Order: sequence, then C-alpha cells, then structure tokens
Amino acid sequence: MSTAVSTLQALLRIPTVSTRNPDDWDHAAFEAFHAALREHFPLLHAHLELTRIGDYGLLFRWPGESAERPVVLMAHIDVVPVEGGEWTHPPFGAVVEGGVIWGRGTLDDKSSLVAICLAVEDLLAGGFRPAQDVWLSFGCNEEVAGDAAPLAVAHLRDRGVEPWFVLDEGGAVAYDAFPGVTEPIAVIGVTEKGITSLELRVEGRGGHASTPAKLGPTARLARAITRLDRSAMRASIPQATVELFRRAAPLAKQPMRSALMTAARFRPLLTRLLLAAGPESAAMVRSTFAVTTLTGSPSLNVVAASATAGVNIRIMIGDTVESVVAHVRKVIADDQVRIRILDAGEPSPASPIDDAFDLLEATTAKHFPEAVTAPYVMMAATDARHFTAICRRVYRFTPFAMTKKQREAIHSYDEHLRVDAFLKGVDWYRSLLESLPFPGGGAGASPRA
Repeated sequence: MSTAVSTLQALLRIPTVSTRNPDDWDHAAFEAFHAALREHFPLLHAHLELTRIGDYGLLFRWPGESAERPVVLMAHIDVVPVEGGEWTHPPFGAVVEGGVIWGRGTLDDKSSLVAICLAVEDLLAGGFRPAQDVWLSFGCNEEVAGDAAPLAVAHLRDRGVEPWFVLDEGGAVAYDAFPGVTEPIAVIGVTEKGITSLELRVEGRGGHASTPAKLGPTARLARAITRLDRSAMRASIPQATVELFRRAAPLAKQPMRSALMTAARFRPLLTRLLLAAGPESAAMVRSTFAVTTLTGSPSLNVVAASATAGVNIRIMIGDTVESVVAHVRKVIADDQVRIRILDAGEPSPASPIDDAFDLLEATTAKHFPEAVTAPYVMMAATDARHFTAICRRVYRFTPFAMTKKQREAIHSYDEHLRVDAFLKGVDWYRSLLESLPFPGGGAGASPRA
C-alpha cells in the first residue's frame, strides 16, 4: 500500500460529519482531523502560514516568487451523515479492495483535500517554490452552507488578496455523461445555480378529524404544491451549456452526433431537446422547485391547525431570487398561503474561458489525454460561490475519473474511488502547481532558494 493511499485512509476514517445543529457535531473528530493533517504533512505545516478560520476551517498560504496573481485551491473537511443504504464496506472503514477505496468522503471531498496536500508536500520536499502565492482554503461546514468559506473570503479581502483564479470541487472526468458518448468529458464548472429555500405555510382553525372543513390547511397547502409543480419557469440555456455540447457533440456516435452538433448550433433546438430528455437534463435549462419537507397535524384524528412545506429552489443563470419568489407567488395565487424566505442565494456569475481556464484544460489534457475538456453549469452548490466576491475566475473541477455509478453515490451509500484515479489526481494537482506562470509572463516556477 502506497503512503499516499494510507494517508487518505487515515483521514477518511475520521468521521468529520457536519450537521445544521452544532450540538450534534463530534468536535473531537474535527480536532483529530487537524492533528492527522499535521502528522501526515509536516513540511506543509512547517513552510506554509496557517490561519484557523471559524471553528475548524483552515487557510494556508504558500509564499511564491510573486504575490501579484495568487491562486486559491479549495476543498472541505466535512462530510454528510451516513443515512440509509447498504454499504459494501463500513462507511468510515476506508477499506481498499480490488484497487478501489470505499468510504464517505472519497468523492465529496476528502480525496481532493488529501490530493492537494500530497502534491504540496511532495513539491516542498523537492525544494520547489511556486511562481505566485498559493492559498489552500479548507472549509469545515460546506455541507451545511456554513460560515467557514465566507470567513475565509473576508480574511483574504482584509489582506488585500485578489486571486487570479480559484479552484474548488465540482466537475470531474466524467464517464457516461452523454448518450452515445463513450469517451470521458472533463467538465469544469464555470458557474453554479443559486440556492433559495422557502417555507409555505397555511393556518386554520384545526379541530376534530370527524368534522373536517372544506379546504383546510393541509388541503390548501396541497393545492398550492400542485399548482407549483405544474408551473415550470421559462427555459433558457446559458453559453456554458452551449459550449459543453459544442465540444462534446463530435464524440458521439451517429446518428446522435449529427443531432447534437445540429442542436449545439441552434440554441432553441438544444433547449427543447434538454427539456424532453428528462429531469436531469431539464435542470440544465431552467430553475427548479422541489418540495422537500412537509409538516401537518401531530395526530391522525386531529385536523391540522397549521401545515407547512419546504421548497428548495435551484436558480438558473438569468433568473434571480426575486423572480423565482414572484413566480411562486403568482402560480400559487392564494393569499392564505404565506411564503417566507428561509435563505437566499443568487446564481454565481459566469467565469471567463480565458488563460486560467486554458491552464486547467492543458493540465487535464496532460493527465487525461482521452478526455475532452468543456465548461458547464454546476447544479449543486459549493463553497466556491462565496469567492466570486473577490475573484472573477472561479472554477469547479475535481481531477478524478468518475463513472455515472460513482457520481450517483455522492451523498448516498457506497461512495468509492479507484486508487489509480486518486493517484492520478495527485499528479494533476502537482502539475498544476508546477505550471503556474510567472505574473510577468513565462510558464513554470522556480526551486526554493
């Protein structure tokens, strides 16, 4: 077993589960994770400046030859709880079997964190110094939309740090990404949908279930939910999605290739195709509404005096919090359904496809020559969205090969990663750091003096 793999195993076995209730946290686990980082990455801790962010977030600064165009590499320490599903191996066992490592955090997102640290540790051992400052931002509550990332951004802003680019988790070298395409597509998120959560509430008299009134709280709420479910927002397709299809279409087999290439040239046609292809594809072109929680009467023989529903909204590029809330209000069309915004987040601005994206693409082509690199709109939320406040170029990419089955295991059971994919990811981060250009021009970096 290689040292790199055993290091990953050690950190996967620490159950750094984050929850929305701070009282449920295993604080000792997060402290143990910090201790394990110090043990396995002594050079990183000896040569990089460390600032603790919030409760358990970490922010490292690796001084480079220049501080003009710093780069931020991100990952997060926390993982989601283990709930449901039959795991092939214990979720925190980090078992390696048949060239695969199993466990919570292998894909989301400890493997990225460990790969970054391994790359930095190896380069430090060789006396390497990057061309420009490199910051490592490791959040501790990404899975619960916590404060670690905003606090890291505030710290960097206070120090006058304006990154050239930021790289967080997100896309991957994705297999089975398109119908008819066998080659992998390395998708790099250049933006992400916004997230907003609403509460719908209806209140009434309540009473005994033997004498229910017409259109009581639960029935009125059900009507509101049905109206919302039947009334989708307008569809539109962002430029990143058009570019994704333009780059992916030539890889498809006929007749799918001709269909995709034609669609990529005509935005309305591509929009219609995605809407017809199913919910996953439709989510690429419109804001989505998911009713995720419901509460009503505490007893079967009691009419609810209050009924509530939680609605999770993923806001498409081009829409806003204001416009989606207005849509909800309009389609429900019932003043007795009170709408309360629990939290609000706008879509992230699109990052440019320029020299920073080109560097990510070139690094990917070096290690994954079989893959085509393409931008895309990320459906889920990452800590990266907070960094758009201080940086125009915020990208989301995890340099691991992943099948569709693996991607479906994220936040589910049997999360796993191939060992060779993990080691290739370490090499990818090392190459990226070695390839950072000097701010005045010219590629590469220099050894430590």
